[in-house]
Amino acid sequence: MPVSPPPMELGIPAPDFTLPATNGQSYSLADIMGPNGAVVVFICNHCPYVKAVIDRIVSDAKLLAEDGIGFVAISANDAVTYSDDSFDNMKLFARDHGFPFPYLYDESQDVAHAYDAACTPDFFGLNAKGEIQYRGRLDEGRTNPLPEGAKRELLEAMRLIARTGQGPADQIPSVGCSMKWKKEEAEEAV
Repeated sequence: MPVSPPPMELGIPAPDFTLPATNGQSYSLADIMGPNGAVVVFICNHCPYVKAVIDRIVSDAKLLAEDGIGFVAISANDAVTYSDDSFDNMKLFARDHGFPFPYLYDESQDVAHAYDAACTPDFFGLNAKGEIQYRGRLDEGRTNPLPEGAKRELLEAMRLIARTGQGPADQIPSVGCSMKWKKEEAEEAV
C-alpha cells in the first residue's frame, strides 16, 4: 500500500549525519553539501517506486551537480527482514544504476528517524545554509513512465532553492513504500 509523508515545517536545519557508503568511505552532511544546497533522499533497493524512478533520480542528480547542488541517497530499511536491502545489495544497486552520488547505510535508522522519513523515495531539498526547503516528489511519474511534458518537480524546486534560498510554495508529497522499521521499533510504536 503506497504511503505519503506528512507535511513538515520548512526552513529548519537538516539533521546532520555521518554514515558509511557503498564506496567504502563515510560521509557527513557537510561532505555532500554543494555550494547551492543538497538533496537527501531515502531509498531502498527493493521498492517498486524506487526501481521505477531510479534512472530519473540518477539523471537529475547529474544535472543538479552541474548547478552546484550535492546529492546523497540513504537506505535505512531493516535489512534483516528485507534482505534485498542489505549493504551488499546496496553496493550492487548503486553499481548497476551508475550512482554519481554516495549511497549511505543507516543501519541504526537514527538518521531516518531524525528526518522523519516515511517512505521510499522520500526527498529533502536543502538550501546552501543546510535548511530544509523542499519535501516533495521527484515528479508525477510514480511507477509509470513520466508523462510527456510533465514537470520535473525536484529538479525545478532545487534550481529555485539554488537561486533564492527558498523552495516552492506548492509541494506535492512523494509516494512510495513505507519505511521498513526494525521489528522492536515497530512494536514500541503500537
